[in-house]
Amino acid sequence: MPRFAANLTMLFNEVPFLERFALAKSSGFNAVEFLFPYSFDVQAIKSALDHNNLKLVLHNLPAGDWDAGERGIACLPDRVSEFRSGVAKAIEYASILGVPHLNCLAGKEPVGSNPKVLHDTFVANLQYAASELKKVGLKLLIEPINTFDIPCFYLSKTEQGIAILDAVGADNAFLQYDIYHAQRMEGELAITIQNNLSRIAHIQLADNPGRNEPGTGEIHYDYLFGLLDRIGYTGYIGCEYKPLRSTVAGLGWMDSYK
Repeated sequence: MPRFAANLTMLFNEVPFLERFALAKSSGFNAVEFLFPYSFDVQAIKSALDHNNLKLVLHNLPAGDWDAGERGIACLPDRVSEFRSGVAKAIEYASILGVPHLNCLAGKEPVGSNPKVLHDTFVANLQYAASELKKVGLKLLIEPINTFDIPCFYLSKTEQGIAILDAVGADNAFLQYDIYHAQRMEGELAITIQNNLSRIAHIQLADNPGRNEPGTGEIHYDYLFGLLDRIGYTGYIGCEYKPLRSTVAGLGWMDSYK
């Protein structure tokens, strides 16, 4: 049976962030993930995790000025120093929160930029991050994101992500496979997951169109969950969707998988 993690950036956002942990637990989740912990006191997050007996399975490296529309800085040649400082900050939080994976958002491709420079910067930054994370036993993830929701996002397809990982050459660097983003960019979900399972360390979900909960769109999640069981995926599946109504009202889709 699949193991689900509540994405607290997207779910239970009717209440303040630190109150979402208890709601996740009471709604049947044993694990959570979120985008960023850095604007909160790390000990307060740890207390919320411990008090509710929740496992934190994922958060992201710092990704630039999110409120201003930045979606990562890892491919930007003029932000390397900032990226490296962010790696250190993420490790500091991860060491306290016990998270096993840190996800790196590539960032947007600037207009008129040199593709080779972006590629080489991204690879070099990932090599640095993977090396630093390996010292403390962490995995580094990269995530292809669709360019309909985030125009000009540098990393957008599975094949590109695998090629980047090959260039990085780190044994603790993997793909984060987001089913929603993959459906929008390339489809062929089942065969892509099966062919690349050894390179995938974490999966996220949402339905399409709308990025709402499973069962609201075109993706056949019963089939995909069965496939993941058959091929031996043992990680968590992060529920990173926008509830169609409220989070609690939309959780009925999980009943068949408890």
